[in-house]
Amino acid sequence: MEQVQNKRVLVSGASIAGTTLAYWLLRHGFEPTVVERAPAHREGGYKIDVRGAALEVVKRMGVMEEIRRERTDVQGGSIVTATGKRVASMDGDTFGGREGEDAEILRGDLGRILYDLTKGEVEYLFDNSVVSLEEGPDGVEVLLESGERRVFDLVVGADGLHSHTRALAFGPEERFVHDLGYYVSIYSVPNHLDLDRWELTYVSPNRTALTYSTAKDTGAKAMFLFASGPLEYDRRDPVAQKRLLAEAYAGEGWEVPRLLEAVGDAPDFYFDSLSQVRMDRWSKGRTVLVGDAAYCASPASGQGTSLALVGGYVLAGELAAALGGYEAAFVAYESAMRPFVEANQKLGPANVKHMVMRTKGQVWVQLKMLALMNRLPGKEKMMAKVLEPIHRAANAITLKEYERR
Repeated sequence: MEQVQNKRVLVSGASIAGTTLAYWLLRHGFEPTVVERAPAHREGGYKIDVRGAALEVVKRMGVMEEIRRERTDVQGGSIVTATGKRVASMDGDTFGGREGEDAEILRGDLGRILYDLTKGEVEYLFDNSVVSLEEGPDGVEVLLESGERRVFDLVVGADGLHSHTRALAFGPEERFVHDLGYYVSIYSVPNHLDLDRWELTYVSPNRTALTYSTAKDTGAKAMFLFASGPLEYDRRDPVAQKRLLAEAYAGEGWEVPRLLEAVGDAPDFYFDSLSQVRMDRWSKGRTVLVGDAAYCASPASGQGTSLALVGGYVLAGELAAALGGYEAAFVAYESAMRPFVEANQKLGPANVKHMVMRTKGQVWVQLKMLALMNRLPGKEKMMAKVLEPIHRAANAITLKEYERR
């Protein structure tokens, strides 16, 4: 059997994409090392969906049954008015846009499942990060934040929307990150509404707020999605971000004031723009990007997790098929993934327009239509037609079977 070249691979980011990639690299005879800024695997997080081609990836990894056991088991969701009146309700799968074997799971639970698959065999460097990259003829010299210098054959950036690896290898993020005109915030809150695996969504002009509980959480999560021009803030300053969130929702009704009050105690506060990453190429020399670092579709697409799972699988598989010949592998990876990425990136801008209404008139019409549809026979078929683009995009790739070495 021919020998695999360029075995030593540094993966920057213990994300869904990073751990998936590490798993498959290991199975194909490579020697992955994962460096992660966080001090340990990240627990908790918001709910995410695994659907379409990504289901086949987790089946091939042998973790589908575990994912099923960890599902959020959200039973349904309702749209509410400022007074809390439920104007429309749907079952959990319809509300979440799921069909068949699609699975909803907390991000931290999926991350733990993937991490547990690899932690005994893959070298993880937590509480550390890449400071600089210097490519030579035989590899990439990497300076880590710990002060250690190491040489790897290949470097993979799997470090998210604001990828530092991408900035080092390709240039500043403003060249690649495109703001969609919205911001999102998610964090844990007390379950003061006593929700039992249910989601409530409140919509007003330019602002949406929701809260939900899952089978995996004794508390609840709050999520805010609002339209805005570019906001100036330091991404490392949560105090400033919380202030911006409070200002955006000042004067709102329903449970918004109480949900905002809980932000001070939230250990998992998240705030960022809804943005997409668009790049002409995902590789440069011996460095390549995967997941959000390369092709973030934004949370509005509902497909970020699936893109990460599929991307990690395909990149590792193409490296294996090329016996570590990275130049051919990176070309094949892009050729396989780009149509899939483009189909899923189209979902973000389209979906967010239905999630955040711009005017009082649009809000009124949406609530009336949902209330009417809720009473009509065959509403499941109508919703299936609405959700058809998501499932078509989720299956817009045929996965190869890569030979394990």
